[in-house]
Amino acid sequence: MPESPTSPAKPHSQPGSPVNATAPSTASVLLGAAVLVLAFLALQLVLFKSLLKFPSTRFLPAPGRRNSTWANGEADAGACKAGLIYVYDLPPEFNHDLVARCDGLWHWYSFCPYLSNGGLGRPSSTVPAFSGVVPNASVPNWYNTDQFPLEIIIHRRLLSHRCRTTDPSLATAFYVPFYVGLDVGSHLWGLNATVADRDRAGIRLLRWLANQTSFKRSGGWDHFITLGRITWDFRRNSDDGWGTSFVLMPGMSNVTRLAIEGDWDDPMDVGVPYPTGFHPRAAADVRAWQRHVLSRNRTKLFGFAGAPRTGFRDDFRDVLLEECEDAGRALCRAVDCRGIRCNEHSAAVTRLFLDSRFCLQPRGDSYTRRSMFDCMVAGAVPVLFWRKTAYDQYRWFVPAGQRGKEREWSVFMDQRALREGNVSVVEVLQGLSEQRVRRMQERVVEMIPRLVYGSSSDGLGDGMADAFEVALDGVLRRFRRRRWSVAHEGRPPGPSDAVRVNGTSLAPPASNGRNRSRIMENSREVIQQRGDLVAVDTGEACEMYCSAASPRV
Repeated sequence: MPESPTSPAKPHSQPGSPVNATAPSTASVLLGAAVLVLAFLALQLVLFKSLLKFPSTRFLPAPGRRNSTWANGEADAGACKAGLIYVYDLPPEFNHDLVARCDGLWHWYSFCPYLSNGGLGRPSSTVPAFSGVVPNASVPNWYNTDQFPLEIIIHRRLLSHRCRTTDPSLATAFYVPFYVGLDVGSHLWGLNATVADRDRAGIRLLRWLANQTSFKRSGGWDHFITLGRITWDFRRNSDDGWGTSFVLMPGMSNVTRLAIEGDWDDPMDVGVPYPTGFHPRAAADVRAWQRHVLSRNRTKLFGFAGAPRTGFRDDFRDVLLEECEDAGRALCRAVDCRGIRCNEHSAAVTRLFLDSRFCLQPRGDSYTRRSMFDCMVAGAVPVLFWRKTAYDQYRWFVPAGQRGKEREWSVFMDQRALREGNVSVVEVLQGLSEQRVRRMQERVVEMIPRLVYGSSSDGLGDGMADAFEVALDGVLRRFRRRRWSVAHEGRPPGPSDAVRVNGTSLAPPASNGRNRSRIMENSREVIQQRGDLVAVDTGEACEMYCSAASPRV
């Protein structure tokens, strides 16, 4: 009789096999079971700690009350009169999966520690170098933060924001949480990375977005996104160029882009502060830090954090290092940031700027540097050599546009005169009166809240806005102005339309990827807005509708 497939015949056993072995005692069976249970529990503990250690992009907090309007509990009356924000739930390949591959995102080191804690990085309490650099009471507000995790920081804050809605029909603004900076960063230095690799995720994202009802309705004019790297990494205009062409792709022309460095000639780019290591929990923490930096005994006239770049001919940093050396150790100190030294040991930079009255801020690989924000958060006055390092870049966050305002918080020096030896840093800085230097330091310290990203999902509170709140307020103001203009045009905006004033489109010309998207030069427009006659100098990079800080609107 054939054997049933469900009841196989017992195999012939060999002497010494388990079948012929003596049956184990009850005690040994129980002991073995106990060992297995303990091993299982230990494995679960290890896995749990690993999950805590490594970052996750599913930052959605447990809502206090969820319905069709509010994602995080109903807000107080008037708290969201500026508008509600809808955050797209993108396919995980555009954010979650990128963070899951944090070990391979960066060519030189693992990015995982820098993406922990919602992009803030490791707490300073776990970094021995921070000991003694900041007061003990401020230690919980400091992290070892990289300069490129802003996409995660903004996403997390928006997910827990009081004005986030789950109903897109009620939204004033739509956020696209694509971690495009993390994506392109993983392909910039790979030996086998191709143009297709750098563009693939952006193409797929825009294809997905084009199918969303809200995007199709507006063409993207009420959408915004964060660029965690400088805008030039997203403006490749030829196959042999640098970075991705994401910003120049069809579908991105109307989307507002928050970038750590934007194209000052493209009104859709908005420059926002680089993340620093200071992430206060509340307004009280900011005020305590402000008191500390104002009372600090600064032993150096000026400091510089950077390194000479041998690959650049006549690099201006060499000039500044020589200025520091000529001034002597009594007046200047420099921190060598070659390689990733200042990234891994940011406490050294913090200590430098806390000890300095001024900090030298040349251009970096591009015009901007994170170091300028590190400097100001430490209460030092920045010395600038290019207007595009700050004045033309961060208008929502720093007083700019008028020479008097800029001189309140910074020193500007002609880099050509310095290079030619016609002036020296020491002469210029020592020529400032003690009273003026003190006023400048006080103005810098007053600006600190607007330059940092708080760690609390509820913001700093007590009426104090951090960089996130300033940026979000600016975006909502921009969208309200566009909505008003559209209503008075009598037609909805199309996929490639921007605000029109007196029949003249203010849509930016297509950028050629090399900072040449000229908007309007030396002309004046007179517009009628809400019954008030307002003169607008459109030569100021379209401030009429591009800047929430514009005094003209």
